[in-house]
Amino acid sequence: MKLWKRASGVRKDRTSLLRANLTSRSMLRNPSIEIAVIKATSHDESIVDYRATQHVFTWVRISDECLYHVLWVLFRRMKRTHNWAVLLKGLMLLHGVFSCKVPGIQQIGQLPSDLLNLKENLKEKRGNVNAFIHAYYAFLDQKSAFISLHSQEQIKRTLGDETNEEQKRMLMIQDLIWLQKLQGLLDSLLRIQPKSSQTVNVLVLEAIDCIMIEIYDIYSRISIGIGTLLMKIYPVGKNDAVIALPILQKAKAQGEEVSMFFEFCRDIGVGNTSECPKMALIPDEVIQELKDIISGDLKFPKEEVKSVKGVITDDWEVFEEQKKSNPALISRLVKNNTRLHDPLPDLISL
Repeated sequence: MKLWKRASGVRKDRTSLLRANLTSRSMLRNPSIEIAVIKATSHDESIVDYRATQHVFTWVRISDECLYHVLWVLFRRMKRTHNWAVLLKGLMLLHGVFSCKVPGIQQIGQLPSDLLNLKENLKEKRGNVNAFIHAYYAFLDQKSAFISLHSQEQIKRTLGDETNEEQKRMLMIQDLIWLQKLQGLLDSLLRIQPKSSQTVNVLVLEAIDCIMIEIYDIYSRISIGIGTLLMKIYPVGKNDAVIALPILQKAKAQGEEVSMFFEFCRDIGVGNTSECPKMALIPDEVIQELKDIISGDLKFPKEEVKSVKGVITDDWEVFEEQKKSNPALISRLVKNNTRLHDPLPDLISL
């Protein structure tokens, strides 16, 4: 049965490649892009074609027109298949495309709702893989919408008067809201887990590798963003502290969840976990100080506020240096697309 399925997958890929080779180039079709996407999302369950994925990323960086060709081919291929390997490779490829630094990424918005056409499978192993794929899709859909909305918000901010005190406060509140949205993205990421060890295979491990890199990036942005905002909140006082408190509490809880996620990844054999630094959690005293500000029991001198930011960000600055000096931390699918603290295209401007 497995041999027949493998042969069937090879035949389908060859047929698709033959059709792409016979396609004439036009404003709507680019055979070279189609061939690269087909090879990057083959039916082979045992391997990822890294060379083909890099060819796709190269096309994406050429122009927004090439990006739209890539997305058209990728979405069409994913909609037409019921094969879990093609769909999971397609999601990983899309994840890498999101990390390419091209303006067109900001215009994608929500993903097509009919992108996944997985058949229900009563077997536990295949059902778990399907659940993993659906969770991965949900995160990428949320991230794509986030990038689009945030780019629109950044355009509005450039038109505002940031020297006005009231405007500054409104921008700070907006930053707090975006921090909450980042925390929502992190929640979605942490839900992408295999249900059991039976679900784990080469492609799932590769996908988790990509997910771990995303967790590193988003959690560090949240931590450093919180530290920066605290510099603004402490001098302002109670009202903004009320908004910030649940964000800090959630960040602390998420830090613990991230640590558990990495432990799980280490147990199932994800390679990058051996290089993971220890998670820098939000200190209890910082949360307590916010509570004291809200109750009116504490007021900070400005010079003490700087130490609060240091408590939150110092460990992550060390972590960023570790990532810069160790390319093994970056998944091969996205390593050439992601630069540390580059925006997605601009997650949060603090």
